[in-house]
Amino acid sequence: MSAPEPASGVRVAATLLRTAFICLLIAVTLRVAMPQNETIWTVDDAPADLVRMTLGIIVSIFLAVQLLYGPKDAHAYRTWLYLGLAAVPIVLGLLVVVW
Repeated sequence: MSAPEPASGVRVAATLLRTAFICLLIAVTLRVAMPQNETIWTVDDAPADLVRMTLGIIVSIFLAVQLLYGPKDAHAYRTWLYLGLAAVPIVLGLLVVVW
């Protein structure tokens, strides 16, 4: 027995909210991963900056890969719809604070 397909409105809204959420997380991650006191070209002077930037790039690549894999069933679309409605404003506020 196959699962029912989600309504087209739910599918579109969930996909947009999921994409916005992941893109905002990438922006926050890259902003936090930038070197604290110097430019990006002198990141190898401080080991902490190098580690922070390397981890930030790895996490951003992981999140970008997650953009390629969408939800598989109607329940996953509903989950992303509800999660996106709650999480996107929070992450947007976090991005404003961090920037």
